[in-house]
Amino acid sequence: MAYDNNNVFAKILRGELPCIRLYEDELTLSFMDIMPQSEGHLLVIPKESAETLLDLSEEGAQACIRTTQRMAKAVKAALQPPGIMIAQFNGAAAGQTVPHFHFHVIPRHDGLAMVAHGAARADDVKLRELAEKIKAHIV
Repeated sequence: MAYDNNNVFAKILRGELPCIRLYEDELTLSFMDIMPQSEGHLLVIPKESAETLLDLSEEGAQACIRTTQRMAKAVKAALQPPGIMIAQFNGAAAGQTVPHFHFHVIPRHDGLAMVAHGAARADDVKLRELAEKIKAHIV
């Protein structure tokens, strides 16, 4: 299947849709998930056009895991969750809802259930506040 250049992440990369940016380098972009499963849920995407891990270049995969680790460390330092879930899905049958490779970084807390994926759009003001806390800890 050919890569869909009209998916939401491709539009974000082209500047056609907004996002709350956390971190960007030459190969990756990280931003807040607007439909978070927990407070502080963020995404890491490659700038290359790859639908799944199987389509991603080795260089893109390495860059994504480096950025994912950097962002997980920033979330841990900023929000102090006892756990952080890293999730990545390949294909609709596996739960992938946007056909562009991405990692989810999801803070987890004992006794707090995750919100269902895509259940509700978060308040932009709250997302921006969380983003500033996280950005302050990116190294």
